[in-house]
Amino acid sequence: MGGGSQQTVPGEPDSGKAKGVYTWEEVQSHCSRNDQWLVIDRKVYNITQWAKRHPGGFQVISYYAGEDATEAFTAFHPDPKFVQKFLKPLLIGELATTEPSQDRDKNAAIVQDFEALRAQVEKRGLFRAQPLFFFLHLSHILLLEALGWLTVWMWGTGWIQTLVCSVFLATAQAQAGWLQHDFGHLSVFKKSSWNHLAHKFVIGHLKGASSNWWNHRHFRHHAKPNIFIKDPDINTLHLFVLGRTQPVEYGIKKIKHMPYNRQHKYFFLVGPPLIIPVFFNIHVMQTMVSRRDLVDLAWFISFYLRFFSSYIPLYGLVGSLVLISIVRFLESHWFVWVTQMNHIPMDIDHEKHKDWLTMQLQSTCNIEQSFFNDWFSGHLNFQIEHHLFPMMPRHNYHLVAPQVRELCEKHGIPYQEKTLWRGFADIVTSLKTSGDLWLDAYLHK
Repeated sequence: MGGGSQQTVPGEPDSGKAKGVYTWEEVQSHCSRNDQWLVIDRKVYNITQWAKRHPGGFQVISYYAGEDATEAFTAFHPDPKFVQKFLKPLLIGELATTEPSQDRDKNAAIVQDFEALRAQVEKRGLFRAQPLFFFLHLSHILLLEALGWLTVWMWGTGWIQTLVCSVFLATAQAQAGWLQHDFGHLSVFKKSSWNHLAHKFVIGHLKGASSNWWNHRHFRHHAKPNIFIKDPDINTLHLFVLGRTQPVEYGIKKIKHMPYNRQHKYFFLVGPPLIIPVFFNIHVMQTMVSRRDLVDLAWFISFYLRFFSSYIPLYGLVGSLVLISIVRFLESHWFVWVTQMNHIPMDIDHEKHKDWLTMQLQSTCNIEQSFFNDWFSGHLNFQIEHHLFPMMPRHNYHLVAPQVRELCEKHGIPYQEKTLWRGFADIVTSLKTSGDLWLDAYLHK
C-alpha cells in the first residue's frame, strides 16, 4: 500500500497535504542525488532539498537516502527534540503497518538489543563528561608546547635541542588531535555551541587545521566505515588496494596505478610520512578556500602566527619552516599508525546495508587497555565503543565495553581486541594480503 500519489509536488514536502503511507520498496526507490527519502522511527522524510543545508554536510545524510537512518540519527544528534523542528517540515508520511521497522535484511533482534543497551548507558550517565579530565588534558598539551619552546630558548638551537623540541611539539600536536576529536564529537559540553567553539580553538589555533573540513570528512567515516566510495578514510587515490574485494576487482580489470603487490613496503614511504604534511595540509587549504570559510581560515592563520612569532626569533624563517616540517613528519607517523590499526585490517567492502552494531563491529577492532595505550591513542584503543557511541566521553568507554562484548557474544558478532604491536603489524600484513590478491587476479583472472 503506497501513499506517493498524495504528494502533488515531486521532491518537495508539503506540510499542508495529507501524509502518505509507504512501503520499504517505495522508500528505497528514492535514493538518487536529486530525489532522497529516508526513515527515522518509522517516519518517512523527504530530505532532497534539506540535504544541501544539513550542518554535517550533504554527503553524510545522503548516505542514508532510501534507508532506515534511525540508528545513525540517534548516534549523531545529542538533542533529538531540537532536531525535530527541522524534521517536521520534511515529514511526508510513515511506513505501512505491514512493513517491518528495519529495512532490507537487518536483524531486528540485534537492533532492539542495541537500542536497549543504549538506554541502559544513558540511564547510567555514561554520556556525561567529567570536565576535570578534559581540563587536565588541555593543560598537559599547553605544558608540552611550553617545554618545547623553553628547550631551545634556554639551551640553544643545536640539533639535539631541536630534536627534543620537535618531540615535545609533535606530542602536543598528537594529543591536541585527540582533544579536538572529543570536541568535534560533541562529547565534552552539554551545549553543542560550546563544543563547536572549543573545537575551532583546538583544531584551528592549537593545530592549524579546519573544524568544518574535519566534521564533513570524519562523520562520513563514522556513518559508513570501511565502505567504498562513502568512507573517505579508505579513499587512497589509487595508491593502495584495501580489503579482499577491491584488489580482485582491480586485478580483473588490469588496473595497475602502482605495484600493489609491494604496497606493504612502500606504505612506509607514502603513508605515515606524508598523510599530514602533504595530503591533509593541501586538502585543508583547498576546502577552506573553495568554501570561502573565513572563520576557519582565521583560526588556521592564528596557529601559524603564534608558531612563527615564537620560533622565528630563535631559528629565523627558514629554520622555523624546517622545525614545523619535522613536527608534522613526526605527528603524521603517530596519527597514521594509531588510526589505521583499528580499521585497515578489518572488513572493507561495498555497501551491505547492515544494522549499526554489525556494521561497526565488522569495520573496527580494539587495542587492549593500559594507561599508556589510553594516552597514546586518545582512548581510540576503544574504537568499537567509540564507533557505537560517538558522542560518549572517552573516559567512559571502558565502562561500557563489557556490555558491548556481552551483546556481541549473544549475537555471534566477533569482538576483536589486540595488543598494540599486533595492531601495528596487522596494518602491514593486511596490505600484503590485499596486494597478493591483486597480483593473483591481475595475472590469472
